[in-house]
Amino acid sequence: MPLNDFQPVIGLEVHAQLLTKSKLFCGCSTEFGAEPNQNTCPVCLAMPGVLPVFNQRVAEFAIRTGLALGCTIKKTSVWSRKNYFYPDLPKGYQITQYDQPICEWGALTIDTPEGEKTVRIRRIHMEEDAGKNVHDAAVGESLVDLNRAGVPLLEIVSEPDLRSADEAVEYLKALRDVLVYLGVNDGNMEEGSFRCDVNVSVMRKGETQYGQRCELKNINSFRFIKQAAEYEISRHVEVLESGGKIDQETRLWDTQRGETRSMRSKEDAHDYRYFPEPDLPPLHLADALIDEVAQGLPELPRTKFKRFMSQYGIPAYDAKLLCAERPLAEFFEACTQHYKDYKKLSNWFQGELARLLNESGGTVSISTLKFTPAQFGELLSAVEKGTLSNNAAKDVFAEMFREGKSPEAIIAEKGLAQVSDAGAVEAVVDDVLAKNAGEAEKYRAGKKQIFGFFVGQVMKAMKGKGNPALVNELLKKKLGD
Repeated sequence: MPLNDFQPVIGLEVHAQLLTKSKLFCGCSTEFGAEPNQNTCPVCLAMPGVLPVFNQRVAEFAIRTGLALGCTIKKTSVWSRKNYFYPDLPKGYQITQYDQPICEWGALTIDTPEGEKTVRIRRIHMEEDAGKNVHDAAVGESLVDLNRAGVPLLEIVSEPDLRSADEAVEYLKALRDVLVYLGVNDGNMEEGSFRCDVNVSVMRKGETQYGQRCELKNINSFRFIKQAAEYEISRHVEVLESGGKIDQETRLWDTQRGETRSMRSKEDAHDYRYFPEPDLPPLHLADALIDEVAQGLPELPRTKFKRFMSQYGIPAYDAKLLCAERPLAEFFEACTQHYKDYKKLSNWFQGELARLLNESGGTVSISTLKFTPAQFGELLSAVEKGTLSNNAAKDVFAEMFREGKSPEAIIAEKGLAQVSDAGAVEAVVDDVLAKNAGEAEKYRAGKKQIFGFFVGQVMKAMKGKGNPALVNELLKKKLGD
């Protein structure tokens, strides 16, 4: 039976590091990139006699995320100990939430080739991160960096509603966009602040009972997630078709070989011996706190995307790019107050602005731009009025980007104002035709392809400042077209 006769079933567990300045149960910094074991203290090192102290900011971020994803916010949630041994887990257990998480039953809508699809979110819970093992094969040593131990995470668990690797990637992108818009996560997969475990199984089409799942652990890019899920789907089908059975296990994605390989047998909940954390009381949330967080929610990416299309009349492609980052979308909206050709404005955002930001190598962002929305509008209005040619406008824009000067000042300083005075342009056209009378006769005789020659001569004589539309119009008139 071929692959097409099987239905993939995928569920995702996303671990999102929260953008708090301090850890979940102590005051140590969460800054990335510090020297190994610098951001540690007796609490996150699990020294004898220390007690955890809860960081309330984490609860606020969890509530914000749960509300944005349509979850029920549990006014009482309970901390648990998840017991397992690993060198990067100083206590020998992880403080997490088990049977009473802070958020339950939400949803996230994604786009698929068949249309919109709603993916159910089973739960969102708070937990602390583990440290990091560093393996040095050259000297045969394994070291432990505990800077990350105790960093606050949200684990966001979907139901197994995804039916392809592409859907899984689309869900992850949509979820990351929401978290970044909310300001609770930076979405950085390379640094591990947004990572996911992929649970994969297959079942024969027409059946309703899910197959045995395997977990693919901590994959750090959308490309690898897609590749790993597709490989694992094919592996499951091959094993089942050869008469074998799928073992419940955790597998790793080998990026060099392009295959998954077994890491360990997959634990069930009872293997972790969950029990309530005795050093932390249940977390009780006041209605006033939930209401306060709800009032501070921003417009979310999907809502903003649809509004941009309807309000500004721009295509879905443009709206998606503009809404990809909240600062970019907000800057675009600020610019619309000063320039009303929204499609042309969008083109400049996707073209010149994107190019200059890319060329800056990350040293300039939307939040650090030197020019204002009003200056951007002034520049595009100058092009529309014929004061500035489109090519000259790109040069002016680059100067605005570098120096933050106004378009008017740059145009005056560099002498870039476009000549749109009909009398002045006509005088130059007459002079060019007089000096090239032979070519003009050839044109009138039918050699139309040399029209560009006349345009070039006029623009050369006017040092590129002639209004192109006016130049073309007068030349055609004088040449008898």
